[in-house]
Amino acid sequence: MSSTHPSPLHLAVALDGTGWHPASWREPVARPRDLFTAAYWADLVAEAERGLLDFVTIEDGLGPQSSHFLDPDERTDQVRGRLDAVLIASRVAPLTRHIGLVPTVVSTHTEPFHISKAIATLDYVSTGRAGLRVQITARPDEAAHFGRRTVPRIQAYDSPDAQELVTDLFDEAADFVEAVRRLWDSWEDDAEIRDAATGRFIDRDKLHYIDFEGRHFNVKGPSITPRPPQGQPIVSALAHDSVPYRLVARAADIGYVTPHDADEARAIVARIRAGQDAAGRAGEPLHVFGDLLVLLDDDPAAATARRERLDALAGQPYTSDAPIFTGTPCQLADRLEEFQEAGLTGFRLRPAVAGHDLPAITRGLVPELQRRGAFRRAYEADTLRRLLGLSRPANRYAAATA
Repeated sequence: MSSTHPSPLHLAVALDGTGWHPASWREPVARPRDLFTAAYWADLVAEAERGLLDFVTIEDGLGPQSSHFLDPDERTDQVRGRLDAVLIASRVAPLTRHIGLVPTVVSTHTEPFHISKAIATLDYVSTGRAGLRVQITARPDEAAHFGRRTVPRIQAYDSPDAQELVTDLFDEAADFVEAVRRLWDSWEDDAEIRDAATGRFIDRDKLHYIDFEGRHFNVKGPSITPRPPQGQPIVSALAHDSVPYRLVARAADIGYVTPHDADEARAIVARIRAGQDAAGRAGEPLHVFGDLLVLLDDDPAAATARRERLDALAGQPYTSDAPIFTGTPCQLADRLEEFQEAGLTGFRLRPAVAGHDLPAITRGLVPELQRRGAFRRAYEADTLRRLLGLSRPANRYAAATA
């Protein structure tokens, strides 16, 4: 592949338990006994930062993990249970200096006010390295945890009723993001005076009601947390089809997509860019990252054998919503360059076994990309937005007043 890269790619990892393969916890490097400790997560993020990655995402949910998309299962041979992703990020933030921290939040049953405050706090704790990955849920058992609404059971994902429900949930997610963004702007940057001599701590005229009214919730505001250091922390979302593509186009800074080849990647990017134009965001930067689940070894046969061993432990071949790459770091670098030429601006890699494949990314893939001139050799920015080439946005309410 070419070693000339006018736009070096961005690279993130998605952290989920002991890894994305359901049998990952049974590998010798997996550390399943440490899974619910702060040290476990601190070690993973430190490894990602050692590899100069842009950010990590941390998976979360409102119900136990399941091999079924819409229902809990009864399996006891796979990891079940999670720590709260936002709290993991907040615990890890003071132990890191450069890498972005992007926990998953579920918009369907979570209040925008609470999430805006939590991510703003994370942005302060991390000195400008926070973001969020917004996610929906259509699981009836998760709705039952809250008791405020019911979600009908979907029998077939491609049925008209299912598509109507999913569309409604993604529209709600777009409202959720809009309310969160407005709350981040509800304090102007200089609202805090902190003048002990005059006894004025804040300028009340620089705190704003957001008066958001949507189909599913209304939010008055203002926030109780001052505007985050980045102004607007990063908002990201995973998208597989037209409805979630629209959410990315309308509301996100980063969209994660799952193309299986360069032609599909090119088509997805075109659809998202068209949606961005339709949403009136044609002039705004929007990253489109490719998601790949990776099993990496120095020898292709070793990677294949490891995948087969994991599948045997799981009792069946593992399938994923994202493409599964099995091979060497050099081969993966070839694939990433091919996809980048199709219009993707970065990649979010899912380590099949965190203890094995994350170091293979940071110590194998990253040096190979650096050798090709495709990836940074040092962190070159002090906030996640700047690392991604995004400027700090103006406050909408201050701009309106001016």
